[in-house]
Amino acid sequence: MLDTEAVVPCCPPITAGELSPEDAERMSAMFKALSDPVRLRLFSKVASHAGGEACVCDISDVGVSQPTVSHHLKKLKDAGLLTSERRGTWVYYKVAPSVVAAMSAMLDLRV
Repeated sequence: MLDTEAVVPCCPPITAGELSPEDAERMSAMFKALSDPVRLRLFSKVASHAGGEACVCDISDVGVSQPTVSHHLKKLKDAGLLTSERRGTWVYYKVAPSVVAAMSAMLDLRV
């Protein structure tokens, strides 16, 4: 569930006016990161995992090698969609709810 109290606004809704070049660049990086089927599956696995976070060891069964999983998780993290924390030898990932809420708010046509 998204924490809308912690939303970090990126840009105005698309119905409010034209995006600035900077806002368009920032948002396109996020949407581009989600446009890959493997990344979208990994993102979904993290988002739906019990407790709201997932160890890489629990989500790597997406039909590609471990190095490829790591590559895709890095792309999601670089886009700001995931956060990570190393615990011992494992890395745990969480969805960055404020970023996802900002993406959703930008696409809200009801505004």
